[in-house]
Formats: sequence, structure tokens, C-alpha cells
Amino acid sequence: MFIDIAEILVHSGSGGNGSVHFRKEKYVPRGGPDGGDGGRGGDVILEVKDTLNTLYFFRHNTRFIASDGKAGAKQKMSGRGAKDLIISVPPGTIVINKDNGEILGDLTRNGQHLLVCKGGRGGRGNVHFKSSTNQIPRTAEKGEPGEEMKLRLELKLIADIGIIGVPNAGKTTLLTALTNASPKIADYPFTTLEPNLGVASVDEDTRVVLADIPGLIEGASRGIGLGHDFLRHIQRTRVLIHLVDGLSDDPLGDFNQINAELSIFDPALTEKSQVVALNKIDQPEVQERWKEIKKNFKKQGVDILGISALARTQVKDLLRKAVELLAQAPLLEEITPLPVYRPEYDPREFNIIRDMDGNWRILGDGIERAAAMTFWEHDGSVRRFQRIMESLGVDEALKKKGAQEGDTVRIGEYELDYIE
Repeated sequence: MFIDIAEILVHSGSGGNGSVHFRKEKYVPRGGPDGGDGGRGGDVILEVKDTLNTLYFFRHNTRFIASDGKAGAKQKMSGRGAKDLIISVPPGTIVINKDNGEILGDLTRNGQHLLVCKGGRGGRGNVHFKSSTNQIPRTAEKGEPGEEMKLRLELKLIADIGIIGVPNAGKTTLLTALTNASPKIADYPFTTLEPNLGVASVDEDTRVVLADIPGLIEGASRGIGLGHDFLRHIQRTRVLIHLVDGLSDDPLGDFNQINAELSIFDPALTEKSQVVALNKIDQPEVQERWKEIKKNFKKQGVDILGISALARTQVKDLLRKAVELLAQAPLLEEITPLPVYRPEYDPREFNIIRDMDGNWRILGDGIERAAAMTFWEHDGSVRRFQRIMESLGVDEALKKKGAQEGDTVRIGEYELDYIE
């Protein structure tokens, strides 16, 4: 099954905790601190694999969580860092932050990587907190929490030649005639509800990838019918085969309507070279009208070729014309992957609000991260967090807000008692 849109949740690993430990050796009654650092958490990375052409894997796999780093140990031993979690995606995948709509990357090249969530750093062990005034620090850091993000993945097919036209024009039949694809075919509109890919052999050395784009109707550029879901696939193609239904009441009108929809959706689509072909030329009623249809297209400056996809009449000539245009068409613009968007913030900034129950809550990336990395069971770590609050001015701000002795103050998932 072809799946070209998926939504997933990714979470990088948290860093391992730092260790609180003191050296214990025979004849050394008061060994100094030797707690090691925690290992870093695993990153979440998207990697392009050109063997994939659909997002089907994400239909039942929607959560991806990297491993956490290991905790530090005695003798200044650092914890092992976690392996990065690498998620394979097909070429043509656009990665979007679902929460804010920001495009994080446009992945087109085999082997291309995109870091979407960075693993947390390991917490420092108590060996880092020794000082001239604190020879036995019972202080360490927890590992930095990992990052979480909801992603929307959108796939734009990458093909050399796209086959476009109104519903039931015979695009899928043509793809079958030109390639080794075996798509579903039936005689009713919108048989093709998903794009099909096929590889055509022009000669011993030349092969091209063709995509059968589902039929477009008036209003497709506004999302009507199959609309936006498939118009975007045309953006990745270099040359278009525009297939006109010979049994239509107005072949030229269909041709102009499709081109109008392409132009409205993306003006750059009108610059793509097109080979125009009238299908079903083997039908008697189409043969009767063929000269008139050809004349009408000629008046508009369009050369049109008569073919029968079902009878495979002149389909090879059509392919050769498309390949000739392909040789002259510019390569798709090389797209540099966009950097992961991370809004800049001041780690010293915070805000104090009142929760619905009347208790205080402190909001701020820096202070919340510091709270998450604090060992609340170690007095030394608690005192260190108190000094951080004082240096940021949190205590003074609470006092100005009217905090009273014994009030509950929440920071992230932690609750503290306010003491003047």
C-alpha cells in the first residue's frame, strides 16, 4: 500500500545520571569524591534510503524513543553513551514540526541525515563539585532530559516523468504499457487513488522512472477531489506526459483545465516540458474526431500525438519523445536540508503564574531543566538548586508576587515549599 503522509512522535534519550561516590581504599579512611559522569542519551536521526518509496512503515509504527545514557560509576568511570536511533525514510520526504508547522528538512538524497531530536547530556558526577570549602561533595547532576517532538512526514514522489490527465484518461494503463508496473486498473473514474511508480527501459543503457499521478479535476488546486494530496507529487517530476481522454466531450477544454490547476497550485509547474497525447485512438468515434482534435490543439500551438495505451499503439514513440525532452530538461534543484528549527531562548528567563488551585508555578526552560537534573535526595544537590534560584532572582520575584511562608511552588513536575 502506498502511504505518503504519516504522523509520528519521536523522543531522544535522556543523559545518564552522574554518580555520588567516594574513593574507598585500604589505609585511605577519607578518600575523595570519584563519582563519574553519566553517558549522553541517543539522538533521533532520519536517514534517506533509496530502496523505500512509501511511508507505509509508519502506518503501524508511530512512536520512536531513543535509549537513555548509562549512569556514571565509581573511580570516575563515565557511563556509556546510548546509540542513536536512526529512522529510515524514502527520498522525497518533507519533515514538519506538527506543533508549529515549521519545516525541519527536505530529504532527497540517498544517505542524507537529519537530526530531529538531540539526546540529553550526561549529568556530572560529584568529582566536579569538590572545592576548597567542600571536600566531600554529596552533589551530582541527573542526566539532561531528552527532547520530544511530533513530526508530520509528507512524501513527494521523485520520478523522471509524470503522467497527468483527467480521471479515467488511461494514465494507469499507459504506465502498465510502458513499464513493468502492475497497478490496479478499472473502467471508472478515480481508479487510481494513490500514485504508482514504474521503470521503463528505453534501451540497454537508459532507464527512466515514471509516476502515474491520480486524475485531477477542476478545483484540485483548492483540495477538491484528490487535490493537494497528489498535486505535490508532480513537483518532483522533470517532464510531464499529459494524457487527454479521446472519448471526452471537450479534449482541449480538459487539457486547458488541468494546466490551469497546475498553474494555480504552483506556477513553476507550467514551466515543465509536456508531451501531449490523445488516448484511445483505436476507438472508431475517436478516429472520426482525430483530425478535428489535432487541428484545435494546433491552433493553440500544441502538437498532440494519437496513441492507444490499451492496444499499445505508438506508446513507444510517446516514451521516446518524453525521454528526448528529459535529456534537455534541467535537473531538479539540489535541495539543501534545512537545519532543525530551535527557537533561541535565554536560560535565565522565567515567569511566575498562579495555578488554578492558588499555588505558584515557575515557568522557564532553564529553571525547569535545572530542576529535572537535580538529585532531590541529596542535600548538596538541593542546596545547589537553591543557589541557582537565588542567582536567577526567583526568590526575590516570588516575594514581590506575594508568596507566603509555606506556599507550594511548582517547577515542572516538582513541588517545593516556599521559605523566606
